[in-house]
Amino acid sequence: MPFSGPLFERVASAPPVPPGLPLVIALTGFTDAGSAVSGLIDYMRDELDPTPLRVFSNDVLLDYRARRPLIAFDEDHLTDYRPARLEISLAHDALGNPFLLLAGYEPDFAWDAFTRAVLDFAAEVEVSTVTWVHAIPMPVPHTRPIGTTVSGTRLELTAAHSVWKPHTQVPATVGHLLEYRFAEAGASVAGFVLLIPHYLGDTEFPGATIVALDKLTVATGLMFTADELRESDRDYRERVEEQVAGSDELTRMVTGLEERYDAYMAGLSGIQPQMPVIDESSLPSADELAAELERYLASRPGDDDKRGGGAPL
Repeated sequence: MPFSGPLFERVASAPPVPPGLPLVIALTGFTDAGSAVSGLIDYMRDELDPTPLRVFSNDVLLDYRARRPLIAFDEDHLTDYRPARLEISLAHDALGNPFLLLAGYEPDFAWDAFTRAVLDFAAEVEVSTVTWVHAIPMPVPHTRPIGTTVSGTRLELTAAHSVWKPHTQVPATVGHLLEYRFAEAGASVAGFVLLIPHYLGDTEFPGATIVALDKLTVATGLMFTADELRESDRDYRERVEEQVAGSDELTRMVTGLEERYDAYMAGLSGIQPQMPVIDESSLPSADELAAELERYLASRPGDDDKRGGGAPL
């Protein structure tokens, strides 16, 4: 059982929060295909240096044995301890516009209490909009734009940016619960699900984080610079193309995904009857091919210098 104590700590030195700011939510948890969300959190914390306002208690919300914190060992002694972080912060975009950021790990415990705390805070500061992003693996090609499924109360965003509108049941995340409760409360809320090529799902795909930033801009008007990410994405894609070109199996898989993707998009535009975006029967060896590609990407030169987007911190 988790420790029974305060859910969060108010940061005494935190600046006052202007009313009416957008709230951006980025939580790692059940799935994070392409490390899209963890990369987004890294970007926000490294590039924007947000100021914490509420720091949530790991002892109450985190299962340490499932997601162990990091500790540094130097020859014969311990030098650093890095606990996981879950915070609401005040941040500023590239133009200096303020916004609120809820970022970190998905709580393992006390979802209802956590959700109430976030909604209470949002009501207290009168947030204008709520936007969250997560990513799932899909049988789509990396040679086409990353699509999204959009949910929430902002129907204009759903109409313009949702390329896949399923009728299904999925394992919930706390992001889903937050969206559901915000919608119940009448908030202006939007959730973007990034549809990441399944064979890149277990890699750190910079392009996924770039799309996450782009969708936040669409929903909030905030502006983000991502020059380093774009450079990393160009290098990443070159290496993927090199691997695909060297494998007949990978080439056939990507070609098949392209054909299905193009037919599906043509169906959306009314050019021809729509094909389903998912057809596992057309991908008989996708898992094996994905594993081959992931092994290649994991062993590429300079891998030690890549951003640490995969850690659930």
